[in-house]
Amino acid sequence: MNRNPIGKSMQLPSPNNRHVDEQEVKTPTLHRSRASLRGLVQTDSPNFLCSSLPQHWRCNKTLPRTFTVVALGNDVPDGVVVTVMAGNDDNCSAELRNATTTMKQGYAQFNDLRFIGRSGRGKSFTLSVNVLTSPPQIATLHRAIKITVDGPRLPRRKQARNAEITFSDNVM
Repeated sequence: MNRNPIGKSMQLPSPNNRHVDEQEVKTPTLHRSRASLRGLVQTDSPNFLCSSLPQHWRCNKTLPRTFTVVALGNDVPDGVVVTVMAGNDDNCSAELRNATTTMKQGYAQFNDLRFIGRSGRGKSFTLSVNVLTSPPQIATLHRAIKITVDGPRLPRRKQARNAEITFSDNVM
Protein backbone atom coordinates (compact mmCIF):
# COMPACT_ATOMS: atom_id res chain seq x y z
CA MET A 1 0.00 0.00 0.00
CA ASN A 2 1.13 3.51 -0.74
CA ARG A 3 -0.26 6.92 0.17
CA ASN A 4 -0.93 9.54 -2.44
CA PRO A 5 -0.92 13.33 -1.79
CA ILE A 6 -4.68 13.37 -1.20
CA GLY A 7 -4.25 10.87 1.63
CA LYS A 8 -6.00 7.86 0.15
CA SER A 9 -4.35 4.45 0.28
CA MET A 10 -3.80 2.59 -2.96
CA GLN A 11 -2.16 -0.64 -3.99
CA LEU A 12 0.75 -0.50 -6.44
CA PRO A 13 0.82 -3.07 -9.27
CA SER A 14 3.08 -6.08 -9.10
CA PRO A 15 6.29 -5.67 -11.14
CA ASN A 16 5.60 -9.10 -12.65
CA ASN A 17 2.21 -7.99 -14.00
CA ARG A 18 2.62 -6.69 -17.56
CA HIS A 19 -0.81 -5.05 -17.87
CA VAL A 20 -1.28 -1.96 -15.73
CA ASP A 21 -4.74 -1.18 -14.41
CA GLU A 22 -3.74 2.20 -13.06
CA GLN A 23 -3.25 5.62 -14.65
CA GLU A 24 -0.29 7.83 -14.08
CA VAL A 25 -1.58 11.21 -12.89
CA LYS A 26 0.54 14.29 -12.30
CA THR A 27 0.33 15.85 -8.89
CA PRO A 28 1.21 19.50 -8.24
CA THR A 29 4.80 18.50 -7.36
CA LEU A 30 5.25 16.79 -10.76
CA HIS A 31 5.49 13.47 -8.92
CA ARG A 32 3.22 10.85 -10.41
CA SER A 33 0.90 8.80 -8.27
CA ARG A 34 -1.27 5.97 -9.48
CA ALA A 35 -5.02 6.19 -10.04
CA SER A 36 -7.41 3.97 -11.96
CA LEU A 37 -7.19 3.70 -15.80
CA ARG A 38 -7.31 0.72 -18.08
CA GLY A 39 -5.46 0.21 -21.32
CA LEU A 40 -1.84 0.91 -20.33
CA VAL A 41 0.80 -1.80 -20.50
CA GLN A 42 4.28 -1.88 -19.03
CA THR A 43 7.32 -1.77 -21.25
CA ASP A 44 10.69 -3.25 -20.36
CA SER A 45 11.67 0.22 -19.09
CA PRO A 46 10.38 1.13 -15.63
CA ASN A 47 10.10 4.78 -16.72
CA PHE A 48 7.47 4.32 -19.45
CA LEU A 49 4.02 2.85 -20.00
CA CYS A 50 2.20 2.73 -23.32
CA SER A 51 -1.34 2.15 -24.49
CA SER A 52 -2.30 -1.37 -25.49
CA LEU A 53 -2.35 -2.39 -29.14
CA PRO A 54 -4.58 -4.92 -30.88
CA GLN A 55 -2.94 -8.34 -31.21
CA HIS A 56 -3.52 -8.45 -34.98
CA TRP A 57 -4.09 -5.57 -37.39
CA ARG A 58 -4.20 -4.79 -41.10
CA CYS A 59 -1.28 -3.00 -42.74
CA ASN A 60 -1.72 0.68 -43.69
CA LYS A 61 -4.87 0.98 -41.58
CA THR A 62 -5.27 3.49 -38.73
CA LEU A 63 -5.18 1.90 -35.28
CA PRO A 64 -8.50 1.76 -33.40
CA ARG A 65 -7.25 4.27 -30.80
CA THR A 66 -4.37 6.70 -30.38
CA PHE A 67 -1.10 5.04 -29.37
CA THR A 68 0.15 6.85 -26.26
CA VAL A 69 3.43 6.71 -24.36
CA VAL A 70 3.41 7.86 -20.72
CA ALA A 71 6.60 8.98 -18.94
CA LEU A 72 6.46 8.03 -15.25
CA GLY A 73 9.13 10.38 -13.94
CA ASN A 74 9.65 14.09 -14.31
CA ASP A 75 12.95 13.57 -16.17
CA VAL A 76 11.37 13.94 -19.65
CA PRO A 77 10.73 17.62 -20.41
CA ASP A 78 8.09 18.91 -22.81
CA GLY A 79 9.14 19.10 -26.45
CA VAL A 80 11.38 16.02 -26.39
CA VAL A 81 11.07 14.01 -29.62
CA VAL A 82 9.63 10.48 -29.27
CA THR A 83 9.79 7.93 -32.11
CA VAL A 84 8.38 4.44 -32.53
CA MET A 85 10.16 1.72 -34.50
CA ALA A 86 9.05 -1.85 -35.20
CA GLY A 87 10.87 -4.98 -36.24
CA ASN A 88 11.32 -8.74 -35.88
CA ASP A 89 13.60 -11.50 -37.20
CA ASP A 90 12.15 -11.36 -40.73
CA ASN A 91 11.66 -7.60 -41.07
CA CYS A 92 14.28 -5.81 -38.97
CA SER A 93 12.92 -2.31 -39.61
CA ALA A 94 9.28 -2.13 -40.64
CA GLU A 95 7.99 0.96 -42.38
CA LEU A 96 5.72 3.10 -40.20
CA ARG A 97 3.83 6.32 -40.89
CA ASN A 98 3.37 9.13 -38.37
CA ALA A 99 5.85 7.49 -36.01
CA THR A 100 7.35 10.69 -34.53
CA THR A 101 5.81 13.10 -32.04
CA THR A 102 6.82 15.26 -29.08
CA MET A 103 6.32 14.81 -25.35
CA LYS A 104 3.69 17.11 -23.80
CA GLN A 105 3.05 17.05 -20.03
CA GLY A 106 4.50 13.54 -19.78
CA TYR A 107 2.44 12.12 -22.67
CA ALA A 108 3.41 11.41 -26.28
CA GLN A 109 0.42 10.72 -28.51
CA PHE A 110 0.76 9.15 -31.96
CA ASN A 111 -2.54 10.19 -33.55
CA ASP A 112 -2.44 8.30 -36.86
CA LEU A 113 0.23 5.62 -36.38
CA ARG A 114 0.17 3.19 -39.31
CA PHE A 115 2.16 0.03 -39.89
CA ILE A 116 3.05 -0.22 -43.60
CA GLY A 117 5.48 -3.14 -43.35
CA ARG A 118 4.10 -6.60 -42.60
CA SER A 119 5.34 -8.75 -39.74
CA GLY A 120 5.26 -12.03 -41.65
CA ARG A 121 3.20 -15.18 -41.37
CA GLY A 122 2.84 -16.17 -37.71
CA LYS A 123 5.17 -13.36 -36.55
CA SER A 124 4.65 -10.27 -34.42
CA PHE A 125 6.54 -7.00 -34.26
CA THR A 126 8.55 -5.83 -31.28
CA LEU A 127 8.07 -2.09 -30.76
CA SER A 128 10.90 0.19 -29.73
CA VAL A 129 9.92 3.57 -28.25
CA ASN A 130 12.87 5.97 -28.46
CA VAL A 131 12.72 9.04 -26.22
CA LEU A 132 15.44 11.40 -27.41
CA THR A 133 16.53 12.86 -24.09
CA SER A 134 20.19 13.22 -23.21
CA PRO A 135 21.10 10.36 -22.82
CA PRO A 136 18.39 8.74 -24.96
CA GLN A 137 15.91 6.40 -23.27
CA ILE A 138 14.52 3.32 -25.01
CA ALA A 139 11.46 1.31 -24.01
CA THR A 140 10.68 -1.99 -25.72
CA LEU A 141 7.35 -3.76 -26.08
CA HIS A 142 7.98 -7.38 -27.10
CA ARG A 143 5.58 -9.22 -29.47
CA ALA A 144 3.34 -6.17 -29.50
CA ILE A 145 1.33 -6.51 -32.73
CA LYS A 146 0.95 -8.76 -35.75
CA ILE A 147 0.50 -6.94 -39.08
CA THR A 148 -0.84 -8.74 -42.17
CA VAL A 149 -2.25 -7.75 -45.56
CA ASP A 150 -5.82 -8.73 -44.72
CA GLY A 151 -5.79 -8.24 -40.95
CA PRO A 152 -7.56 -10.58 -38.52
CA ARG A 153 -9.62 -13.37 -40.13
CA LEU A 154 -10.89 -16.89 -39.48
CA PRO A 155 -8.31 -19.69 -39.63
CA ARG A 156 -8.08 -21.39 -43.05
CA ARG A 157 -9.47 -24.74 -41.80
CA LYS A 158 -12.72 -23.12 -40.66
CA GLN A 159 -13.02 -21.15 -43.90
CA ALA A 160 -12.57 -24.32 -45.99
CA ARG A 161 -15.30 -26.17 -44.03
CA ASN A 162 -17.69 -23.24 -44.38
CA ALA A 163 -17.06 -23.11 -48.14
CA GLU A 164 -17.72 -26.88 -48.50
CA ILE A 165 -21.01 -26.60 -46.62
CA THR A 166 -22.11 -23.66 -48.76
CA PHE A 167 -21.12 -25.45 -51.98
CA SER A 168 -22.90 -28.70 -51.04
CA ASP A 169 -26.06 -26.75 -50.09
CA ASN A 170 -26.13 -25.11 -53.53
CA VAL A 171 -25.73 -28.44 -55.40
CA MET A 172 -28.80 -30.14 -53.87
